[in-house]
Amino acid sequence: MAFDFDFDLLRDLTETSGVPGYEDRVRDLAREELEANTDRVRTDAMGNVVGTVEGDSEYSVAVAAHMDEIGFMVKHITDDGFLKIDALGGWDARVLRAQRVVVHGEEDITGVFGSVPPHTLDEEPDGEEEVGDRVVDLGRDAETVEELVSVGDIVTMEQSTVKMGDSVTGKALDDRVCLFAMLEAAREIENPDVTIHFCATVQEEVGLRGATALGSAGRARAGSRTQSGNVDIDPDLAVALDVTIASDIPGVSEDKHVTKLGEGTAIKLKDSSVITTPKVHKRLTSVAEDEGIDHQLEVLPSGGTDTAGFQNTNGATPVGAISIPTRYLHTVTETANGDDIRSTIDLLTAFLESEDGEHDYSL
Repeated sequence: MAFDFDFDLLRDLTETSGVPGYEDRVRDLAREELEANTDRVRTDAMGNVVGTVEGDSEYSVAVAAHMDEIGFMVKHITDDGFLKIDALGGWDARVLRAQRVVVHGEEDITGVFGSVPPHTLDEEPDGEEEVGDRVVDLGRDAETVEELVSVGDIVTMEQSTVKMGDSVTGKALDDRVCLFAMLEAAREIENPDVTIHFCATVQEEVGLRGATALGSAGRARAGSRTQSGNVDIDPDLAVALDVTIASDIPGVSEDKHVTKLGEGTAIKLKDSSVITTPKVHKRLTSVAEDEGIDHQLEVLPSGGTDTAGFQNTNGATPVGAISIPTRYLHTVTETANGDDIRSTIDLLTAFLESEDGEHDYSL
C-alpha cells in the first residue's frame, strides 16, 4: 500500500523547478491538473492558482498548498566566472557543500557548489557557514559564463525523486508532496455539498505571501476577479497542507520528534504562525477516526504555514491544517512515507466530502 497513488505525478511536481516568485513551471503543472478536475481555474497577479469545484451550498472552503521551493538568485559573477548567490527561503549552508545545481540562465545549466577538499585544509573553518559564502562553479571560463548567466537568474537544486523502501525521497517535497495530495483530492472528490477552492499558492517560503494575498482578497465580491488581478475567494473555512518535521532519527530525543514516519497524516494543533481552530482540528480528528485513517497530532515549535495566511487577513476565519511528516526538511533528501501521503489524501478527501456548511466552528 505504500505507493497507492500517482507516483509519476508526484515525481514530476517535485523535480520541476519553482522558487518563490518564479513558480512558472510548476504552476503550469498545477494548472493542468486543476483544469482537468475542477469547474473553473483562475490565476491572480501574484501567480496563485485557484481551481474551484462548485457545490450546492453558498458555504465555501479554501484548501491551500504552496508551489514554491527554496532556492537561490544570482547576485554576482566573479572575474573568474564563479557565481555568488542570495538565498530564496531558509537554507542551512552546511548541506550545500558539493551539491549539484541548475542555473536557469539563457538555458538551463548544470553547476556545482564548490567545496575545498579535506586534503588541503589545515584546520576546520571558524564560525557558522553562510549561504553567501558558497560559490557555484559552472565548469566554464568567465567569458562564457557572462554570456549564459546574468544577475537575477534563478538557481535550483538538481535532484531526482525516487522510491526508497516504503518512502519517497528527493528535493522540494516541501511542499510539492502536499500540492500533490491536494491535486489528488481534487481528482477524487465527487459532488461536494459546499464550494471548494483548491489554491496552489506562491511565495510561502519567504513569508506566506501568496496565501495572505488570497486571504486579503475577500474584501471584494467572492468569486470575482478585480482589475488589480485579485482572485477573490472569501472562504468560510480554510485548510492548509504542508510538510512538518519528522526528526524520528538517532540522536534526537523523542520529545523533539514532532511526528514520526509511518504513523499517518498529521493534524496540526499549532506552529509558530498559527494556533488552529480547536473545533476544526477536532473534526479533522473525528473524521480520521470514523474513516479508520492513520493519523497523529502535530505540535510544531517553530515554522509557519499558509494556514496563517487565511486566519485573520480579512477578519477571522476558522482554520485547520493537515501535514505530511517529512525527514530532512530543506535539504535535497527530504523523505516522506508513502502510506502517510495516502493517509493525507484520504483525510482531506473525507473531510471535504463530509463538509456540509452546517458544522459550527465558532468559539
